[in-house]
Amino acid sequence: MKTNRRDFFRNAGMGAAAIAGLPILTGSCSTGRNMEGITSVFSTGNVILFQGDSITDAGRNRERGLPNDASSFGNGYANLLASWLLDKFPEYGLTIYNRGISGNKVYQLAERWEADCLQLEPDVLSILIGVNDYWHMRNGQYNGTPEIYENDFRALLNRSLDRLPDVRLVICQPFILSGTRSVDDTWIGPFEAYQDAALKLAGEFGATWVSFQEAFTKAAETASPEYWTLDGVHPSMAGAQLMAGTWLDSLT
Repeated sequence: MKTNRRDFFRNAGMGAAAIAGLPILTGSCSTGRNMEGITSVFSTGNVILFQGDSITDAGRNRERGLPNDASSFGNGYANLLASWLLDKFPEYGLTIYNRGISGNKVYQLAERWEADCLQLEPDVLSILIGVNDYWHMRNGQYNGTPEIYENDFRALLNRSLDRLPDVRLVICQPFILSGTRSVDDTWIGPFEAYQDAALKLAGEFGATWVSFQEAFTKAAETASPEYWTLDGVHPSMAGAQLMAGTWLDSLT
């Protein structure tokens, strides 16, 4: 996922129309979402940070990089989540950042962690990373392994807790859908090793675990994989909405 893959979101039609998903996310609260549980996660003045690769980046304007700013969030799940949280909890005065960068692997998060995480002092830190650690190895651009991924990720989490001992960690499951433009069944077995490593770390660090793979796999039973993610990695509008709802439901 090179930087120019940020254009994927524009080509997929994820422009301003992505905001149309917000009523769906809000409406889902009346069909079983645990609002009391979600409310218990956040406190007045909290800083929330979304970190990751292009799935989080979603074409955001990195030159602005402002909190609570639409163009600084791109058109993906982080935008939907930030918009929903700001709408639901205006009394909390939340400050929400998106610092995802397209193409990143774990070691690249580490290279920018001081400026793009630690100095922001988040109270809630959500990380989605891993697909590039496999994809770039697969296409010969990176000599990574599941063990390198796990060790690099563990070091990043330890570094975060050393500086931010009270931060609430949210580790998101990296996901794929086969039968799509870029992903076939040969991905599934090898990629599971990265997913297993992320789950192991979530347990090790007491992090909230967001089961994106399970959500997408189940969703693909009701509509084609391409409906949710055209290339098997980057979510469509529907996929971004699915991610936002899954993330919220995982908090409780």
